[in-house]
Amino acid sequence: MLGSLSPMDVRSPHREDFRAELRVLELGALSVWPASYQALTFDRSPRLVREADPETCHVLLVLSGEAEASWGKSRVGYGRYDLLTTVSSAPARVRTEPAEVGGLVRSVGVEVPRSAIPLPAGQVDRVVGRCLSGRDGPGALLALTLTQLARRNSAYRAADVPRLELVLVDLLTALFAHACDAESAQPAEDRKRVLRLRIRAFIRQNLADPELGPALVASAHHISVRYLHRLFEDEPETVADSIRRQRLAGARRDLSDPALAAVSVQDIAARWGFRHHAAFTRAFRGAFGTSPSGHRRTAPVLAAARG
Repeated sequence: MLGSLSPMDVRSPHREDFRAELRVLELGALSVWPASYQALTFDRSPRLVREADPETCHVLLVLSGEAEASWGKSRVGYGRYDLLTTVSSAPARVRTEPAEVGGLVRSVGVEVPRSAIPLPAGQVDRVVGRCLSGRDGPGALLALTLTQLARRNSAYRAADVPRLELVLVDLLTALFAHACDAESAQPAEDRKRVLRLRIRAFIRQNLADPELGPALVASAHHISVRYLHRLFEDEPETVADSIRRQRLAGARRDLSDPALAAVSVQDIAARWGFRHHAAFTRAFRGAFGTSPSGHRRTAPVLAAARG
């Protein structure tokens, strides 16, 4: 468990006969971890934050039992089908208890890089320390998806992973945005934010289309290219830069995947919307400092070294 999450101290009053079960489902950049366990306290101290911050966000769905999270002097309680959010950059302590003596806490957690959530960092931080409902609204959709993924008999193929990753990112984004909407008093800005969310989702879902670019994005959302650029003028990257970065990141993941070793570099490039092999090679080298073929040769070595 600690290998998939931010570093933390874990304690239990049942040290001698501790019972727990955990599975980790890797969905691209996301991890989903169904778990059942006796009473536990997870402590991410200021020291651990200073030592390592993977810049991730964690959402925990409580299925049975209860939890209490504390951030300094602030404490929040969570019950069945509540959603608890923490971020790796902030110290937090989470204490869990089963619903009955001798029972187990059951939960499903999801860990996502903060960079994958297409919201300003401040909005994600505003959700930390709040009890979000997994019984209605976007939270219910997220809870339903997480519980379905947690079932042992859920059968997913490797080809489903990118789609499931996109679904979870969209649901998490909708949950956070919905939570922030409740305290927002700027309808015009809300409409712009929702439009930006839709545009980001559209881009993620159409990266394989070689025609994807600012003109196509603007046309699909019935706005001008000029207005599209205005929507993203305060963002750290342009729409075109975002498309290129995500395509290159996807191609890099595929080139690192041993299961795709028989797929040619040119075919992988095409899968991510690159028409011309030479242009793909130049872009890849510019982003990662090596050629696609060079990365494919060294990826297994680097993975073995990390393992």
